[in-house]
Amino acid sequence: MTSAAHTRIGLIADTHGLLRPEAVAALRGSDLIIHAGDIGDPAILDGLSQIAPVTAVRGNNDKGTWAATLPRTDLIQAGTAFIYVIHDLAELDLDPAAAGCGVVVSGPSHRPTQAWRDGVLFINPGSAGPRRFSLPVALGRLLVSAAWVEASLIELPA
Repeated sequence: MTSAAHTRIGLIADTHGLLRPEAVAALRGSDLIIHAGDIGDPAILDGLSQIAPVTAVRGNNDKGTWAATLPRTDLIQAGTAFIYVIHDLAELDLDPAAAGCGVVVSGPSHRPTQAWRDGVLFINPGSAGPRRFSLPVALGRLLVSAAWVEASLIELPA
């Protein structure tokens, strides 16, 4: 998963059963894909796993036996960075900085955002599924090296 220089991580959330071809194209080249919940259909995870290994957490709309196997949160190490994944930030029950996490990936607002707080990058890749209201269809990328984490948000044509 990790090259000598960096790890490329694709970020996706709130697909709600729709895996757009534009999302697949944007995630190509990822070493790992993180799905931050509201997957909507296990076929989404199967499709993403054709691109790269997938780590996913359960969102509030993920129901059924397939979804019950997904964790509510996950902690991933990429290089020297620890990435905490949770669907809903309102359920965050730890201090990411104190826990040594450099990044927190979440949904469910469908709004792509990124902000640094207390040395931790909080990133919501937005929704890559059906368009909601006038919000963009989007996903994100992390580039992780031994010394830094760089994030980008990508708006997809809808």
